[in-house]
Amino acid sequence: MQDILRLQKKLIPELVDLMEKRYNILRTIYYNEPVGRRVLANTLSLGERVVRTEVEFLKSQNLIEINAPGMTVTSEGTEILEDLKEYVHEIKGLSDVEQAIKEALNLKDVIVVSGDADDDVTILKELGKSAANYAKNQIKSGDIIAITGGSTIKQVVDSFPKMNNIKDVLVVPARGGMGRKVETQSNSLAARLAERLNGTYKLLHVPENLSNDILQTLTRQKGIQEVIQFIHKANILIYGIGRADKMGLKRGLSQEQLDRLEELGAVGEAFGCYFDEDSKVVWVTPTLGINIDDITTLNLHIAVAAGKDKVDAIIATEFGKKNGVLVTDEGAAKKIMEKLNLQV
Repeated sequence: MQDILRLQKKLIPELVDLMEKRYNILRTIYYNEPVGRRVLANTLSLGERVVRTEVEFLKSQNLIEINAPGMTVTSEGTEILEDLKEYVHEIKGLSDVEQAIKEALNLKDVIVVSGDADDDVTILKELGKSAANYAKNQIKSGDIIAITGGSTIKQVVDSFPKMNNIKDVLVVPARGGMGRKVETQSNSLAARLAERLNGTYKLLHVPENLSNDILQTLTRQKGIQEVIQFIHKANILIYGIGRADKMGLKRGLSQEQLDRLEELGAVGEAFGCYFDEDSKVVWVTPTLGINIDDITTLNLHIAVAAGKDKVDAIIATEFGKKNGVLVTDEGAAKKIMEKLNLQV
């Protein structure tokens, strides 16, 4: 297959470009249906005339339907999307990119989703789907899964299918609550993931940025103590990655603390820990839950992050995690390759 793809790219590159364009249009319709032509054109940064032409073609092939509410993908179109995913992945050389990053960061696995999340927000949904597909093949009966909050991790949970082939799975929030949006908090996502996995869940009703004295008092509460014990026993962790400066603001750090983070050289944040460019933890947000010591004992931890502005954060937080899996987008992956001077 690789030889055929190489020949196609060499002899008829315009065919490859056209195929990729139609694939992106079909995928964007799928994740935003029902969607109108103007919204589709704006999402993909394409001219409306180009979109109109391609939409008519997709309709003639019975891959989409056009109704009053907007365009939707047919069952045949959905099948084509799945079949094309691997083809596009290979023709872009993303398998080689995955292997290069995996070796450079010393990770268990790397998954790169075709597309750039900075240009197309639809890619975040594809990112969530890819992470969910990987995770569901790893989860087994009796597992304890810890999950962080955030909009990216919400996409992962939303993409999980209903699984009835496993039992006795427990889902817990990785750390205390953060953020004002209930639907993206770790407690909410833990409950929703448990429902998808036909399992149970436990919640941790503890906000972040509490004083150590208050945290110590809370840990003596029987209900909270029990949840924390389960969190530390988790064997799978699913989490997002953020830039240190942005996450410091989200977590409500004071200006003095933000300045201190900058002095310490923090560039990335994951599960409440802030990492510098040498992948050293330089700051930990006071809260209850998963900590850096737990990472070494976890059987599997899946990091999900997209966007070129997160490249330094991804490298800092993920380097050397032998049981770690990174799921990211093509835009960030190529920037990582550039940053680490990697070649394929």
